[in-house]
Amino acid sequence: MAGRSRALCCSLPHLSDCDITQKGYEKKRSKLIGAYLPQPPGVDQALPQERRTPVTPSSSSRYHRRRSSGSRDERYRSDVHTEAVQAALAKHKERKMAVPMPSKRRSLVVQTSMDAYTPPDTSSGSEDEGSVQGDSQGTPTSSQGSINMEHWISQAIHGSTTSTTSSSSTQSGGSGAAHRLADVMAQTHIENHSAPPDVTTYTSEHSIQVERPQGSTARVAPKYGNAELMETGDGVPVSSRVSAKIQQLVNTLKRPKRPPLREFFVDDFEELLEVQQPDPNQPKPEGAQMLAMRGEQLGVVTNWPPSLEAALQRWGTISPKAPCLTTMDTNGKPLYILTYGKLWTRSMKVAYNILHKLGTKQEPMVRPGDRVTLVFPNNDPAAFMVAFYGCLLAEVVPVPIEVPLTRKDAGSQQIGFLLGSCGVTVALTSDACHKGLPKSPTGEIPQFKGWPKLLWFVTESKHLSKPPRDWFPHIKDANNDTAYIEYKTCKDGSVLGVTVTRIALLTHCQALTQACGYTEAETIVNVLDFKKDVGLWHGILTSVMNMMHVISIPYSLMKVNPLSWIQKVCQYKAKVACVKSRDMHWALVAHRDQRDINLSSLRMLIVADGANPWSISSCDAFLNVFQSKGLRQEVICPCASSPEALTVAIRRPTDDSNQPPGRGVLSMHGLTYGVIRVDSEEKLSVLTVQDVGLVMPGAIMCSVKPDGIPQLCKTDEIGELCVCAIATGTSYYGLSGMTKNTFEVFPMTSSGGPITEYPFIRTGLLGFIGPGGLVFVIGKMDGLMVVSGRRHNADDIVATALAVEPMKFVYRGRIAVFSVSVLHDERIVIVAEQRPDSTEEDSFQWMSRVLQAIDSIHQVGVYCLALVPANTLPKTPLGGIHLSETKQLFLEGSLHPCNVLMCPHTCVTNLPKPRQKQPEIGPASVMVGNLVSGKRIAQASGRDLGQIEDNDQARKFLFLSEVLQWRAQTTPDHVLYTLLNCRGTIANSLTCVQLHKRAEKIAVMLMERGHLQDGDHVALVYPPGIDLIAAFYGCLYAGCVPITVRPPHPQNIATTLPTVKMIVEVSRSACLMTTQLICKLLRSREAAAAVDVRTWPPVLDTDDLPKKRPAQIYKPSNPETLAYLDFSVSTTGMLAGVKMSHAATSAFCRSIKLQCELYPSREVAICLDPYCGLGFVLWCLCSVYSGHQSILIPPSELETNPALWLLAVSQYKVRDTFCSYSVMELCTKGLGSQTESLKARGLDLSRVRTCVVVAEERPRIALTQSFSKLFKDLGLHPRAVSTSLGCRVNLAICLQGTSGPDPTTVYVDMRALRHDRVRLVERGSPHSLPLMESGKILPGVRIIIANPETKGPLGDSHLGEIWVHSTHNASGYFTIYGDESLQSDHFNSRLSFGDTQTIWARTGYLGFLRRTELTDANGERHDALYVVGALDEAMELRGMRYHPIDIETSVIRAHKSITECAVFTWTNLLVVVVELDGSEQEALDLVPLVTNVVLEEHYLIVGVVVVVDIGVIPINSRGEKQRMHLRDGFLADQLDPIYVAYNM
Repeated sequence: MAGRSRALCCSLPHLSDCDITQKGYEKKRSKLIGAYLPQPPGVDQALPQERRTPVTPSSSSRYHRRRSSGSRDERYRSDVHTEAVQAALAKHKERKMAVPMPSKRRSLVVQTSMDAYTPPDTSSGSEDEGSVQGDSQGTPTSSQGSINMEHWISQAIHGSTTSTTSSSSTQSGGSGAAHRLADVMAQTHIENHSAPPDVTTYTSEHSIQVERPQGSTARVAPKYGNAELMETGDGVPVSSRVSAKIQQLVNTLKRPKRPPLREFFVDDFEELLEVQQPDPNQPKPEGAQMLAMRGEQLGVVTNWPPSLEAALQRWGTISPKAPCLTTMDTNGKPLYILTYGKLWTRSMKVAYNILHKLGTKQEPMVRPGDRVTLVFPNNDPAAFMVAFYGCLLAEVVPVPIEVPLTRKDAGSQQIGFLLGSCGVTVALTSDACHKGLPKSPTGEIPQFKGWPKLLWFVTESKHLSKPPRDWFPHIKDANNDTAYIEYKTCKDGSVLGVTVTRIALLTHCQALTQACGYTEAETIVNVLDFKKDVGLWHGILTSVMNMMHVISIPYSLMKVNPLSWIQKVCQYKAKVACVKSRDMHWALVAHRDQRDINLSSLRMLIVADGANPWSISSCDAFLNVFQSKGLRQEVICPCASSPEALTVAIRRPTDDSNQPPGRGVLSMHGLTYGVIRVDSEEKLSVLTVQDVGLVMPGAIMCSVKPDGIPQLCKTDEIGELCVCAIATGTSYYGLSGMTKNTFEVFPMTSSGGPITEYPFIRTGLLGFIGPGGLVFVIGKMDGLMVVSGRRHNADDIVATALAVEPMKFVYRGRIAVFSVSVLHDERIVIVAEQRPDSTEEDSFQWMSRVLQAIDSIHQVGVYCLALVPANTLPKTPLGGIHLSETKQLFLEGSLHPCNVLMCPHTCVTNLPKPRQKQPEIGPASVMVGNLVSGKRIAQASGRDLGQIEDNDQARKFLFLSEVLQWRAQTTPDHVLYTLLNCRGTIANSLTCVQLHKRAEKIAVMLMERGHLQDGDHVALVYPPGIDLIAAFYGCLYAGCVPITVRPPHPQNIATTLPTVKMIVEVSRSACLMTTQLICKLLRSREAAAAVDVRTWPPVLDTDDLPKKRPAQIYKPSNPETLAYLDFSVSTTGMLAGVKMSHAATSAFCRSIKLQCELYPSREVAICLDPYCGLGFVLWCLCSVYSGHQSILIPPSELETNPALWLLAVSQYKVRDTFCSYSVMELCTKGLGSQTESLKARGLDLSRVRTCVVVAEERPRIALTQSFSKLFKDLGLHPRAVSTSLGCRVNLAICLQGTSGPDPTTVYVDMRALRHDRVRLVERGSPHSLPLMESGKILPGVRIIIANPETKGPLGDSHLGEIWVHSTHNASGYFTIYGDESLQSDHFNSRLSFGDTQTIWARTGYLGFLRRTELTDANGERHDALYVVGALDEAMELRGMRYHPIDIETSVIRAHKSITECAVFTWTNLLVVVVELDGSEQEALDLVPLVTNVVLEEHYLIVGVVVVVDIGVIPINSRGEKQRMHLRDGFLADQLDPIYVAYNM
């Protein structure tokens, strides 16, 4: 076996040469790009026999990378990866296609001006944190540098970068660019791939070319009519008009995608979401079960101290002059040398003061075993070391943390939780740091957010009192007490404290001493963060055990001089250096043939982030350049570490330069399935990994499956590495449950037994143990994203993104990759900081290429790619990107990106199958089916008009004109109408006789001045009021047919006058009657600009009436003749006029009289527009028929006085009132905060019995409920509020009357509704939709629910079209403007089977009937009618029926700044328009949120998201959205949107 493993090891180097010469590079390159890679002979034989294949990424290591990703930099630029990406993109290039670029308002494009932009100081990254806490030392890394290195370095060298003044500022001493940079580099895994990828397809074969409008920055819309031509990338002119972009999008989306998934899982209902089935060809592990790997024995050397404090005491007394630590200033000059003697005496002093000088003698603040926090800046290791050892001597537990710079540092709140849970009350700090902390005006250090109250204690010697002669610290052998607590940031941003015991601390130092071969008085250069991780373990702890001399290089120095660490190695002839790959990278970039460099003294170069698979390229490049300066290959020692398991593995320094390190070139595809395969096929997607050496002395290691039971992996399988050793952490402080899952793991064999009786610790690293016991790490558990069952590593994704020529457009180290869960799967999101100087289309081009590169290399789609302005991502204390905070901002919509590209079409592959319409079942089967299932046919009716006995005097007259004459004779002075003005006083009123006399004069005027014949049509253009009513009856008296028309709006003539003109023309009006004011308006210059005023019919002004009466009043010959025309614009923008006969008009009035119990003694308040439908009937007709008094309140008056309507209702003690949704909304919004003052003014709504909203839509339950809740305190009974339903064929089908049961509400399953089925569910269940009954069916009305396609009757539980039969149905369309084909069958349809005789009118509304347990006034079971929505507004998508309002409701809930929303479809794409109430910077935040919510709740992919200003969505007078007008405006580029996103 040993022989075999050796063979494999030797063959690995061929796969990826270690040191690349120019020749080697060419060779490598041709190999990669060549179509197939010949397999080196060695590997071939070794593999089959023993599947100890080399390396693959494992889940845990995923994270490592991720962090790094944060700081990725050139440093990881394995040229090979770059080439791979270029090749992949080139492949894409062959087929081009245009992808629409988002359009932006100009104001949004002007991002930061260059002057205002501060250079990259903040682009620094800490690797440690890609939010994921990663690497062990907290140096800044990955996130940093996105700066062009060369330029940056030259600046740095000339001193132009300002290094932060207070060194306390960052962990690494300054948050400067360099630091960041460095980090960045350190982490980058990338290689610069520079082929321009094309955009977002999911298939790697075709590629798309991105359209590049020349002014992409300028929004194109303003040039409405003639869209200018623009050039696309390949020179094809493309119209920038929206419609052209949509066409492009449609073409792109038509291209074949990933093959759809086959199987489905049932999501409670048959709305089946597809579920990923395993691919039968996916690679599966085939090796034998792995064996746990033991490290060599930990050989205890006799003179090793029994505890670390004992070592300190020994060196402090025997060799007090020996140097322990040398610190540097920012010029690289030694600042201070701490000797072992000083360290010993000062630590004792600190120990004494902590125990005896805090609190009182009786009540000391700190006792042995208590936790205290250490807050020291990155440039003061000496003060930190003294405080740390002071704590150890006092037997107090130190908790080192970063210096909090502001009260709002990202993540500092979580650190506060850690301190609180550890019970910390004292913070030790240095003088300089204490001075630099934020202070309140009184000089106190404020409590940081989420932090406990702390006493700040400065540890400088001069502030401390000397311990008495007889006081001596208690030094005992290492035991199981806690020595220190190291903090760790989790993937979700929470901070945990890992406890390390004194025995673990000592054993860890011994194991490192043995593995690294440390000897007394060696010199070691440390560039890492000394507060945690590798920097702490080597530079503070193990060094003291061996009396070594540490040269500490602060980050502030690295920023100014990235070569400083190499210079110190030479100057001090250091034997060991501890660095991150980013430090090597920086040194490479800054290196300009410095002759005096000699690295031959180094016997060990510890690469702390060597477990990051992308560090390999930094190691190779560094070796390549510095080999000539004495650096030996075997000196480079990558190590793997984790906060829980401390050092996991480290490559041992050897003297044998002939044995090259282990390498593996693994197939990225195999890795996504957790399988190790040496790459043979896919040249492009490979991960090259290096070993991190052997298991630590005294430890046992194995790898277990990352999820579920900790089962041992096979030899060719990736797992989470687990370690069993004394030298590890023992728990997460205070969290026993999490501790158990991480620190007490018992790996199982395949037979189900544990492999040892000792617990293992999960390291959080993913990897495997390769040939010869070498450990390979391919990622971190924290960086793992499982998409459709395949595992991807955030760092790998970052690497690929950065390989797409990044430096021009984004900052290298400032990229965050994370996944969000949408529709039962993880979706990948990439957020990068954009350079201030990159143009819109460059960025878009780059984004589209990134998508392609990731698709080719990783075979995974990116859900969202967002670019944010430079320096705006949240930072960790070390300047890295705070990943969890970034994700949080993204999800709550406060990231404020400046560019967003969403690709839901590409990556959402688990949508439900489109619904297949079943072939129609025959009528007989339907009848039988309904009988068998006990369902009745859905039909219902109001009371029968014929059987109602009432003393209705008006019944004896056939015509309303006769009723008015009768009332003028019998009750001449009875007031019929009272009109209120905005102050609530009576502006005008009409008695029966006054109305009769005015109508007579108008009739004379029509006949004499207008020369009209009976039957002529007259347009009445009046504001809401009394003139309108008189003009209407004047027309009836003259035998003319009135048409009420809303007058043009004086402030908006251009848009409102053409509608007036259209109605006048379409209704063929022979004359137009109006007031003098409107007369002038119609002849004004503005009117002439809007319409052709010469074609108006004669205009009569009724302010000047003749004094005489007509010879006789016209009486129609037949009740079926036309009484009036009712014109209305539907929500879909159709203008339709319906004919109302005299008979229908009288029947209508009688039906309302009976339902609402109207009599002359009653008063009714009406706040409605009187131009069409039920609003007109209530305003003009009902009072004359029933004799009650109508209090008229024009809705426009509420704009100046929102309380007008309710005050009138209260003042007149009205029991019944009618309003519109717009009025209700106005009251809810305008009076929300005034209920107390209204109560004080005596507003009392307790007498209101019915408050009916007159509507032609699904009841707006949220609005009616909030109205009821709001005015409940003013006496309004919640049961009083209800709605009515009217439509074109029947102006009122339902209306809540005075008697009968209260309106009911049901909850239906929204998913069933999409399939035209009604499924009742409990309130609050998922996908439930509340529907309120639309009022009671009026007397004389019959309703049936029919299938709109087959016209067959439906059962109770089906959604269908509401058909109505009634004496007050309209008798037909007069004309329909805009759609000549609207069938005549709207008014006379018959069922295709069942009762085929009755003639029904089709309402065009979908709804259902439900028999309730309630009883009607006449003792029958009550049938409730529920309206779901208009048939012509419903959208058919994926074979299912969606109602715009449902999608809009979800979208409005998605973000607080969305005030209104409208959706429509265009070429099968769903377009969502949202009104933004906020700054334009928030516009792009809405795109992902809108896309997410529609996917989650409706299983639909949004095609286009349009963000507009408030008030852009057109609303008609009834308060209904005019979606089709909006669609036309959008397609004609008339909306002036803030942002338009085309989702790919």
